[in-house]
Amino acid sequence: MNLAAIVLLPFFGALLPLLLRHKTRIWITSSAALVTLASLTILLLAAPATLNGEVPQLMVPWLPDLGLHFAIRLDGLSLLFAGLILGIGILIVIYAHYYLSSRDDSPRFFAYLLLFMGSMLGIVTADNLILMWLFWELTSISSFLLIGYWFHQSNARRGARMALAVTGGGGLALLAGILLIGNIAGSYQLDAVFAAADQIREHELYLPALLLVLLGAFTKSAQFPFQFWLPHAMAAPTPVSAYLHSATMVKAGIFLMARLFPVLGGTPEWFIIVTLTGLATLLFGAYFALLKTDLKGLLAFSTISHLGLITMLLGLGSRGALLAALFHILNHATFKAGLFMISGIIDHETGSRDMRKLSGLRKAMPFTMVLAVITSAAMAGLPLFNGFLSKEMFFTESYQQDLFGGLSWLVPVLATLGGMLSVAYSIRFVHDVFFQEPAKDLPKDPHEPPLMMRAPVIILAALCILVGVAPMLMVSGLLEPALAAVSGTVGEIDIAIWHGFNIPLLMSAFAIAGGIGIYIGRDELFTFNRQFDHHDAKEIFARLVKRTTTLSDAFMQRIETGSLQRYIAALLVICLVFVIPELFKIKALTGDRPQLPVDFISMIGSIALILAAFGTAIFHRQRLTSLMMLSVVGLLVSLVFIRFSAADLAMTQLVVEVVSILLMILALFFMPQRIPRASSGRRVARDVLLAGFVGGVVGTLNYALLTRPANTISDFFLANSVPGGGGTNVVNVILVDFRGFDTLGEITVLAIAAAGIHKLLNNLRPFMPSSDVDGRPWHSTTHPLLVQVVAQTILSLALMVSVYIFLRGHNLPGGGFIAGLVTAAAMILQYMANGVDWVKSRFDYNYQTLTSVGVMIAFLTGLGSWVFGHNYLTSAFTYVEWPIVGKFELATAILFDLGVYLTVIGATLMILANFGQMTTRHRPRQEGH
Repeated sequence: MNLAAIVLLPFFGALLPLLLRHKTRIWITSSAALVTLASLTILLLAAPATLNGEVPQLMVPWLPDLGLHFAIRLDGLSLLFAGLILGIGILIVIYAHYYLSSRDDSPRFFAYLLLFMGSMLGIVTADNLILMWLFWELTSISSFLLIGYWFHQSNARRGARMALAVTGGGGLALLAGILLIGNIAGSYQLDAVFAAADQIREHELYLPALLLVLLGAFTKSAQFPFQFWLPHAMAAPTPVSAYLHSATMVKAGIFLMARLFPVLGGTPEWFIIVTLTGLATLLFGAYFALLKTDLKGLLAFSTISHLGLITMLLGLGSRGALLAALFHILNHATFKAGLFMISGIIDHETGSRDMRKLSGLRKAMPFTMVLAVITSAAMAGLPLFNGFLSKEMFFTESYQQDLFGGLSWLVPVLATLGGMLSVAYSIRFVHDVFFQEPAKDLPKDPHEPPLMMRAPVIILAALCILVGVAPMLMVSGLLEPALAAVSGTVGEIDIAIWHGFNIPLLMSAFAIAGGIGIYIGRDELFTFNRQFDHHDAKEIFARLVKRTTTLSDAFMQRIETGSLQRYIAALLVICLVFVIPELFKIKALTGDRPQLPVDFISMIGSIALILAAFGTAIFHRQRLTSLMMLSVVGLLVSLVFIRFSAADLAMTQLVVEVVSILLMILALFFMPQRIPRASSGRRVARDVLLAGFVGGVVGTLNYALLTRPANTISDFFLANSVPGGGGTNVVNVILVDFRGFDTLGEITVLAIAAAGIHKLLNNLRPFMPSSDVDGRPWHSTTHPLLVQVVAQTILSLALMVSVYIFLRGHNLPGGGFIAGLVTAAAMILQYMANGVDWVKSRFDYNYQTLTSVGVMIAFLTGLGSWVFGHNYLTSAFTYVEWPIVGKFELATAILFDLGVYLTVIGATLMILANFGQMTTRHRPRQEGH
């Protein structure tokens, strides 16, 4: 369970800052730091096994029928990313303590941060693709909360919505791709998917799966053309930006491509799509990074560029390219986190991030300047810094590839151009801020930040130098297992500072010299780019959303005419479109299964059922008559169930019919008294033809099915009802044992629906007529004595029947659902006969609470099985000898059924009683009908 603790600790730890809200800020920060440190410690304790070539795994069955397990693995790739997430995370927590002001809600900030941290750890350690996707979506939600942390700012809200829309849409595409992969491989477990790699690549659905997965990865990692959301995420506090851009959010897409490279990589489609996308993103981000005047904007576009570089390496796919990609992931995390923290320090101590106002800070902030020079040199790829090594490897791989034939020379040329731009914007970050004449009229007098605010940057800057000087000593042990997890090959790696005079070294020299030249001539680029200043991604996105909303509104107004006839007609036509082609495939309508003989009683019942159905439609303008006809239909359906020995269904149908008719009778009082004008003959003819055609198709389909033998699961339930569930009533055993989870979901939905209807009825102010349709006023006696006596007499009998049906339900027809409806019907009768005040004085209970208690009893009953090591909602039963009564069965399922019973009573009364109470809230209107 240590592996699970790495992921779950941040989720549970997110509660600590909230619980310590009334403590001082140091307590709140310390709680977040301790949670992160604890998770990091557990990771480090588990790391030696991974570094020795093992793959520690943990699997807890969750939903095995869906192929979903809580499965964790810690291979080399997971270790690399988890180390970055937690290592950078602890530095971010320390930095954020000094960055956030006393006015900021720091408990909420650290809770969001830990939630995001746990979600990212879930992605990189998940051993199941569906589980990975669940954590993937959690990162979208938690990043939305972090980006919109300063929700009082418009740009924060808009940036958060944009990030959620883009990454959320990509997440849906990723889910579709994962489902295709799982369908081909037959499992969502990574080991099974890796084993089926050749089968997946050769499958006809490989290309759709590849495109869907890459769409998810590209949107998350801001690859062209989805890069526009990332710069607008800069509205978040700088600690969030530093975390998202260095080790977490945007690296999730990179991780996904690396994780699935053994399955999806190595094909021409992968090479072309991923390589070209990465190359385009590299150049796009580098160009616009040079032009930005906001410090965080420059760093945001530089992140896009470096993510493109890593993506391009993953696209090239050679062992050297994969090693370079993993190495640059590590290097980029160190220098980019440091640079973002430096930009936050500058903003924090000067009050501005605008590079047009900032200059000459080297005298006021000399130590910060040194840190900026180190991290910027690493970002530019200068020698003796870590960025130089991975960028040199990038140049090597771009030069050695020949996959584009005669145009392969373009790749190293464009890669060198990207390197030039990288050098140029790195120089600009340092020179424009710390050199030239000291800035004037800054919001604050610039000065160095507290030592502990600089400490995280010092650590990162030191790593940039140490890795650059001694790469094999610092990172080789971490990169070897990570490379083995991605490439599938085990072997030593070689990262050296000096490889002699060669083409990649020449490319590096050209990049440095060209970058200096571009920086010197940057004014020409600024002038050229002014013609594009009016194209703002945020405004374009807002216009696109508004246009989509407008089109959707127009479409909805077109189809939402308020005509129930048209809605039903459209639904039936769509159903026919899908059903009729399948009916044509049936060669013979009648199957081999013998039909039951038609007896006189069945014939009479069928004719009565048909006539009652026709009567419901014919007398629909005479509402009470139509309602009575409808009740006849329900009663006859109950008799059909009895005819075929479905006693439980018959009882349920009958009681539901009673409750439904009561509801409709209550609703009749509030419906308009005037009869709407008749439909046109053309519409009536259309509806008759459509209804007859649909009825014929449905009848044909039913006849074809009923005359053919069917293999059902009923034999299993019949055989296992007593030994498995301890009950002879198979229907009830299915509901409370075999399919108890479904029943729990159904009563939960019922409770939610009832609560929603209750709220709607509370705010409803319907028309309340003072007379009937003929103008006769209602009788002054609202509660006739005869009805009161009958209702009170029925109550005790109904309750006794309800208890009897409830207790016998496990072995004979009955159960909590039927018993609950009987009790609810008896209670509703009391409301109708005696009035709301009379009932409340005798049964003043909150039906919402009753419903909640019912759902909780059912839920907790399921948890009880865990205590004894069984699956959720597994029931137990035994037989005991009672005095006088004799042998008697005791089953835990009765507790679950009790929850169902209470939920049904509470939900039904919440709706019907509130419906009846509306007549007491207002006096009837007297101005007519």
